[in-house]
Amino acid sequence: MSSTRITAEAPKITMVGAGGMSFGPTMVNDVVHTAGLSGARLVLHDVNRERLDRAYRFAAKLNASSGAPVILDRTTDPAEALTGADFVLSSAEFGRFEHWRQDYEIPNRHGARQITGENGGPGAVFHSLRSITNTLGICADIERYCPDAFLINLTNPMSRVTLAINRATKVRNVGMCHEMPMGINRLARRLRVKRSDIEARASGINHFTFFTEFRNKRTGEDLLPTIRAWFEKPVFDYSPRTQRVARRLDRSLGGAGLVEFNYMPLVTHVVREHGLVPCSVDSHIGEYLPFALDVADWMPVPMDFHEPFSELAERAAAWAADTRVPLPMQIAGMSGEEVAAIIDAMWNDEPARILAVNVPNDGYLPDVADGAIVEVGAVVDGDGIHPEHMDPLGEPLAGWVKTQVELQELVVEAALAGDADLAFKAVREDPCSPPDEASCRAMFDELRHLQADKLPF
Repeated sequence: MSSTRITAEAPKITMVGAGGMSFGPTMVNDVVHTAGLSGARLVLHDVNRERLDRAYRFAAKLNASSGAPVILDRTTDPAEALTGADFVLSSAEFGRFEHWRQDYEIPNRHGARQITGENGGPGAVFHSLRSITNTLGICADIERYCPDAFLINLTNPMSRVTLAINRATKVRNVGMCHEMPMGINRLARRLRVKRSDIEARASGINHFTFFTEFRNKRTGEDLLPTIRAWFEKPVFDYSPRTQRVARRLDRSLGGAGLVEFNYMPLVTHVVREHGLVPCSVDSHIGEYLPFALDVADWMPVPMDFHEPFSELAERAAAWAADTRVPLPMQIAGMSGEEVAAIIDAMWNDEPARILAVNVPNDGYLPDVADGAIVEVGAVVDGDGIHPEHMDPLGEPLAGWVKTQVELQELVVEAALAGDADLAFKAVREDPCSPPDEASCRAMFDELRHLQADKLPF
């Protein structure tokens, strides 16, 4: 990828959408705890002044608890936020859960078979259109105020938004997601192996990546056979009794969290039937598989966990931002995100291996179309991001990915052209959509009416 070498003493890093209390504090914390970014100017930017001020108060406490290694600022003015920026982090959506519920419930009412409706399925067509429209507005500001900046996009649907950025702008960018690192952590715990002892690689598309390597660095043992054998245990048969227990647990927030990350009939099916070990849980890989709802008599609705959890996190962060109770924020460790590591490696020309980047395919996955956004590992240094070339995905995975790559193309073309007919075609061709055109049309028209002010047509 193109050169990104920068020579100033410390970077200006702008966070767009910093008012989100899951995104903002996490990124601030990671930058604050990255020694190579000491002295950086970190600017929080959001269009919502109240949320921005709250995020800033929280960020100021994080920074102060570590001896104020960064210069912290905030603004609602995009020109002020972006002018002179070296790196831009973007995670920005409007009405996330309100629209997500529409994306999930309306298609399913019309006969769709979605497990989540966020990044795949007919509801994700609308999520994509909204996110692309908003993100391209941010990119226009980057091109206006800091055209040499490097954008790290964290906005979903990751593959489609990243493709739109690369198709419609000249902004240098990469898409980042924490699913692969989280998958390593989850499996390492189950195998009772230290996370630091694991060396892993995975490939695919965002939220649909599969481990190609999972090795104990200390012993050299290939752990993928152990993982596959582990999923053969009777506990993963998900009997009617097990499903009833999971359903009861799902009624509380804590129980729903256990279900989200431990109830995995779809992951089990994919491992057993195809030998594929996913990085993600059912709610993510199931968005791309039309048989996701067929592997068990009951499947949870992931949004019913994520929405109240996000609201709880927002309330907790708001309290932490304003309380006078002394909080030991200095003990907060690094998150599973790899964003600060990329900035550090690029700025200081210190090579670092990154587990997962979302980039246009340039032979990195030989049986995926060139130009499609794929997720692979990479080495990052002062000259940019150098994605790894991986083995072919093989069937049936390559076929599943091919379907999603074709939908990437349709959705992005619809967004860039403002073409409702192309958007409907994407809905009609999604494997999780209602089987008949009339139901697809009714669903499409209802969502279009509700979200008209956020769509590109």
